Amino acid sequence: MHSTLIVARMDLASRGDVAKLFADFDGTEMPHLMGTRRRQLFSYRGLYFHLQDFDEDNGGALIEQAKSDPRFLRISDDLKPFIEAYDPATWRSPADAMATRFYDWEAGK
Repeated sequence: MHSTLIVARMDLASRGDVAKLFADFDGTEMPHLMGTRRRQLFSYRGLYFHLQDFDEDNGGALIEQAKSDPRFLRISDDLKPFIEAYDPATWRSPADAMATRFYDWEAGK
């Protein structure tokens, strides 16, 4: 499994709005088309964390293909009033907001 973690800024009062947008989006076939297995959203002191688990690391090819889908474009636009770039001066795409994993541990099977 492959995971990504996006970090941004969010007013904590908008958690319900953001959760609803993702619930509607995840109720379509879009997560499947993107290879998303699980999505979790977290907030902490004005920060937004978007953890997404994928079946495999395909280099983001499925996400790149999904970016042109009208549903992907719509949720991106719908989130703009609620989610702000962590560092607007350097943000160009979600890749600029992805945290870097520096340690990983998993229980033995």
